[in-house]
Amino acid sequence: MKDKRFFPRQVVEASGNRWDWIMLPMVLAGLTLLGLAASQMARPFQVGETLPISLDPAVLPYYLLRTTLRMFLALGASLIFACVFAVLAAKVRALEKVLVPMLDILQSIPIMGFLSITVTGFIALFPGSLLGVECAAIFAIFTSQAWNMAFSLYQSLRTVPQELQEASRVFQLSGWQRFWRLELPFAMPGLLWNMMMSMSGGWFFVVASEAISVANQDIKLPGIGSYIAVAIENSNMQAIGFAILAMLIGILLYDQLFFRPLLAWADRFRFEESGSEDAPTSWLLTWLRRTQLLQRAGDWPDMFLQRSFGWFRKAHDGTSIRARSTPINPLWLRAWDAVLAALLMFAAWRLLEFIRSEVGWGEVAHVFKLGFYTLLRVMILIALASAVWVPVGVWVGLNPRWSNRLQAVAQFLAAFPTNLVFPVAVMLIVKFHLSPDIWLSPLMVLGTQWYLLFNVIAGASTIPTELRLAAHNLGLKGWLKWRRYLLPAIFPSYVTGAITASGGSWNASVVAEAVQWGDKSLRAEGLGSYIAQMTAVGDFPRVALGIGVMCVFVMALNHWLWRRLYRLAESRMHF
Repeated sequence: MKDKRFFPRQVVEASGNRWDWIMLPMVLAGLTLLGLAASQMARPFQVGETLPISLDPAVLPYYLLRTTLRMFLALGASLIFACVFAVLAAKVRALEKVLVPMLDILQSIPIMGFLSITVTGFIALFPGSLLGVECAAIFAIFTSQAWNMAFSLYQSLRTVPQELQEASRVFQLSGWQRFWRLELPFAMPGLLWNMMMSMSGGWFFVVASEAISVANQDIKLPGIGSYIAVAIENSNMQAIGFAILAMLIGILLYDQLFFRPLLAWADRFRFEESGSEDAPTSWLLTWLRRTQLLQRAGDWPDMFLQRSFGWFRKAHDGTSIRARSTPINPLWLRAWDAVLAALLMFAAWRLLEFIRSEVGWGEVAHVFKLGFYTLLRVMILIALASAVWVPVGVWVGLNPRWSNRLQAVAQFLAAFPTNLVFPVAVMLIVKFHLSPDIWLSPLMVLGTQWYLLFNVIAGASTIPTELRLAAHNLGLKGWLKWRRYLLPAIFPSYVTGAITASGGSWNASVVAEAVQWGDKSLRAEGLGSYIAQMTAVGDFPRVALGIGVMCVFVMALNHWLWRRLYRLAESRMHF
């Protein structure tokens, strides 16, 4: 063995250790695959050019790489959006009045509405390149990921325990320091589980986002979604089976290489010590912590963040006159309210003109009646899903061992494209002469019920150990245990899951209330089937009417139910 006295510490560290050499091939392989996929995203392309999609299983690894890269790019954009939205909505009261209703509207607009509006603009932004179509697909996936992450972070910022907020004031943390030192670490468990849900939920929309129709041209981007779309067109069940297998492999890979290390790393932000047997583990994180060169490379972002704390620190101490908060002039608040009122009046006037000239009041009354049918379905389905998944989520969240084992399974179930179940539902309903108004309803919640499960798991996993021990020592059992201990503990996370599951169910009603397989089609009375029918015949004024009424129902439901539950969670039900 060489004597280290003749080798300075810097030289020894620069050469790395055996763990660096073990991780090096993985890092190089990841960078190579990333470069390959990124280079293909910017290849030359003209609208009208056909991008061939093969059903050969040998191309599935390449398609999986392209789809996964799009989903991670959308996830990164969703994370940035969630941070900006949550901070502005939670910190600035005037902006909250605009941002929260705007998010309610955005999550109620079907994904095809976003895609039809933005795809032409993206293609024009990158003429002669496939990058425009890729950006349109990434944006469509973004619209399926961002809203629940934004709601989760917003809810966490509004429910930071009072004692932690007081501690941040005692330590004179600036807004930038408080976000990175307190608020983001506090929100990390719920945010990570919602990131997993966003990735899984994005699989439901890959077919729509990768198989794009624009200017009477069908553009199918290489990916799992286009592979499934072509397989459905050709009624190739074997190809669909291969696609599902590829999805499962992809989920297992990014669970082991991304989400599981993140969850194990985020355990450091728990506010109480956890036993080693309960802490989440990751073989990849363990390997990374044993490296030298990769550890030093990872210190650069942390060093930059530490320096930023000095750049954005408070310029005064807590006893200075400047430390006193300056109250906002009431005239500014009244002026802002007047601007909002004027915008609402202008929008109402334009809406009345649209109704009078395009659709008529009788059609409006009919669409509102259909909206009440869909509202009834949504509320019943959310209640049933809550009864099933709240107990399951609490049990998984309170048992970290099972949480680690079931994490990938839950992601696969949430990622399974529920539109592949629709043909089976059609055949069963036709065979047994069932009512479509009743038996098509469960299709609305198949892909959205997982928002409840993931958020409840996140809430249960953050219950303080002292509270668990206190409930055990007091002998709480049965309904008393749920009413006094478990339900209050998970309530903020449950509300976040319920509001995103509700919005997702409204969105899913467009495809769930009107389904078709071969020459058989079924239609349930509701707002979703109305929008689907008007879209099929190209009646765009009535499509706009249907989407507008859906936004009204979603906003009213959020205001009169979910926002009140949010305020209850903020004031009473957090620890």
